[in-house]
Amino acid sequence: MKDREMLCLALQELKADCRKKQKRGLPFILASVPLWLMISVIHISSLPILTKNLYTFFCSAPLVPLAYLISKVIGVDFQNKDNPLTKLGLIFTVNQIFYLLIVMWVYAAIPDKMVMVYAMVFGAHLFPYGWLYQSKTYYILSVIVPIGVLILGLHYNAAIIAIFMVIIEVIFCFSLIIENRIENQQEEKLHIIIKTSYRIKEE
Repeated sequence: MKDREMLCLALQELKADCRKKQKRGLPFILASVPLWLMISVIHISSLPILTKNLYTFFCSAPLVPLAYLISKVIGVDFQNKDNPLTKLGLIFTVNQIFYLLIVMWVYAAIPDKMVMVYAMVFGAHLFPYGWLYQSKTYYILSVIVPIGVLILGLHYNAAIIAIFMVIIEVIFCFSLIIENRIENQQEEKLHIIIKTSYRIKEE
């Protein structure tokens, strides 16, 4: 029983370390804003639909390099090699690649719906990060995005979906910033309480 409690405690510490050093994956979410903005511009244009979809795939290529640059700017440990849960986060991301095969099929079979399926895959893959980062934002948006995109996709074109995703990503960024700020404030209060208790004991 004690071993299980120790394992749970160690896991919580690793999750806290991952959450703090990587700021709940904020660099990737910030990087996705300009990418979805580019996808919006592409689908507003008068290009043929297959060309639009091809450029949409191209837009996802700079995600990791852009997230890396953003991590340097906002002071995030991008790799966090000392924490084994970082590899788990990478597995969550790589898992999305297999679902992109469905998107590729839609690209050829139902090109008008490719952006819809692409956005749904993106939204759904966020769910396990809710556990990793202990974030309600990830849990909530992993449900809202696929359902919202499905509803929009049944009635509107790809440009509307892309614009919706830009708005969602901006909200996502602010929500994560707020979550990180709240956690930092709680830690500061805890440190103050601990210091105060030590001073009282010394007196």
